[in-house]
Amino acid sequence: MNVLDHNGQPLEKWREGVMTRMRMSYLLGGRQLCVFDQFCDFDLGAPIHIHAVEEILEVIEGRAEITLNGESSIVTANQSVLIPAGTKHGFRNLEKTVLHVRATLASPIFEASYENRAEISRRWTPDV
Repeated sequence: MNVLDHNGQPLEKWREGVMTRMRMSYLLGGRQLCVFDQFCDFDLGAPIHIHAVEEILEVIEGRAEITLNGESSIVTANQSVLIPAGTKHGFRNLEKTVLHVRATLASPIFEASYENRAEISRRWTPDV
């Protein structure tokens, strides 16, 4: 059994004001899921993007505006949104406190295509 201590896992800066902790991915032993936490400063989050697989976005702490195919909803702690595969989506923090969001992707490798081509399109790919 492989027990991961998430308290000891490092935070990584994904973009200004957005820190990420990978909880599960191919590199951590996952074979079907990618799970990560994001901590976002006010008015920041994830720009509009798509994944080839289904995703669940759950607000752990704070209040987020989640946009799905151009429609926005306010999502608060202990609420989640199912993002169908291939659907444009993004989110941002609506509060002056840090937003904590957990994302679960139906793939062990994080991969996304962003509307803004300056964004990095792939992370945590295996070296095999």
